[in-house]
Amino acid sequence: MDLTSIILPDMIIANLKANSKKQVLHELAELAAKKVVCTEHEILDTLLQRERLGSTGTGNGVAIPHGKLPNLDGIVGAFARVSKPIAFDAIDDQPVDLFFMLLAPEGSGADHLKALSKIARILRDEEKLNALRSAQDVDGIYETLIAEVKANAA
Repeated sequence: MDLTSIILPDMIIANLKANSKKQVLHELAELAAKKVVCTEHEILDTLLQRERLGSTGTGNGVAIPHGKLPNLDGIVGAFARVSKPIAFDAIDDQPVDLFFMLLAPEGSGADHLKALSKIARILRDEEKLNALRSAQDVDGIYETLIAEVKANAA
């Protein structure tokens, strides 16, 4: 699973101003709605439904909100970093500052799970987390997220 096929620099917010879980999800849904055929409302509803099943806050200041939607052509990602971590009901009860949203077509099955696994693996790496938190801009965040792809291509 190649992250360059999931996320592009225009799907990254380096300094999101948000004060709540719902506000972050709303901003990510708004960003994604510019790239997919689904509406912001459909995306937000899907994310909120998934959160009702259990928080997607994975710990260490990271959350991976995700969901499946009809009419998507492929898996789509968006990333946001907030300057002040917010409560997100994460499994470690710590606030979250790094968010990677993943949207997948309803019938994606294994591809959706592979993408989630890949993102989770990247966001468990302490070096990558530090790099994402200290990146100066969108380009720095993007380069950190796709570093593995570049390393494998070399």
